[in-house]
Amino acid sequence: MGGAAKRNGETTRGGKAKYVGGIRERSGRNHLEVAYLDDVLIGCSTVRPPEDGTATVIARVLAAHRGQGFGGEMYARGLEQARALGAGTIETVVLSSNEDGLRFALQHGFEEVERYLLPGDTIPWIDLRLA
Repeated sequence: MGGAAKRNGETTRGGKAKYVGGIRERSGRNHLEVAYLDDVLIGCSTVRPPEDGTATVIARVLAAHRGQGFGGEMYARGLEQARALGAGTIETVVLSSNEDGLRFALQHGFEEVERYLLPGDTIPWIDLRLA
C-alpha cells in the first residue's frame, strides 16, 4: 500500500503495521461475517454502522459460488443488521470491474450515486444507495 489513500472516508498511509492496525480498528467498529459451505469459504460480508443514518452493507461471494443464492442470504443478514443498528439509508460500494457485484446491487434495488478513483487506482469505485 504506499502513500496515502482514502477509502470510505478513511485515510490510510503505507506500511503493513498500519494496515493491520486499521483492520483491527474496523473489525471492532464494523460487523463482519465469513460464510462457509461445509468447510469451504464462499464469501464474507461487512456492515458499517450508520453515520448520519446511513449504513454500508457489502456482501462478497467468491466467483465459484455466485448465482447460488449465497449473496442474497448474506445481503439479507447485513440489511437486517444495519436496520437493527438504526440505519434509515443503506449504501454499498462496488469496484466497477466487478460486473457480477454491480449487477447484484442493481437487481437488489440499489442505484448508482457516484463513481470515483482513489489515488493510485486505475479502476473506479461505484457508490450505490438502496432506492
